[in-house]
Amino acid sequence: MDMLVKLYALPDSRDVYERLNKAGIATRRALAPEKHEVVTWVREHFSEHWASEVEVAFSRQPISCFIAVRQKSILGFACHDATCPNFFGPTGVDPNARKHGIGKALLFDCLEAMKSQGYGYAIIGGVGPAEFYTKAVGAIPIERSEPGIYRGLL
Repeated sequence: MDMLVKLYALPDSRDVYERLNKAGIATRRALAPEKHEVVTWVREHFSEHWASEVEVAFSRQPISCFIAVRQKSILGFACHDATCPNFFGPTGVDPNARKHGIGKALLFDCLEAMKSQGYGYAIIGGVGPAEFYTKAVGAIPIERSEPGIYRGLL
């Protein structure tokens, strides 16, 4: 299922970033020279499909991939405008680094970037944890959106 987010009504994200900062974790837009490292990390921790989408995100200007790092180690990633314009995803956090709010911070990074590019709404494609997105940013399900854009994926 896909979900819809009102970018003009995003909640305040400052506390999310403060929590990460206290844990020594930062999120930021990935840099072009990091492409090989980020793509390899996503491939190793998640899937070839997601690695392909990350490569597309690196081809955007500005790059539409954000990463979470601690002491030069990648802990998570999130992309937007990879498979379709106006879509958030894919996103993932190392299972050993979860519970710090990394996923939520990366979600805000992407959605705030999309808002600054002029989008009024964002679509979260092929949602897994729907409750997370509803609680974090007020996302609502898009009826009859399954299997969505990934229909017939090889």
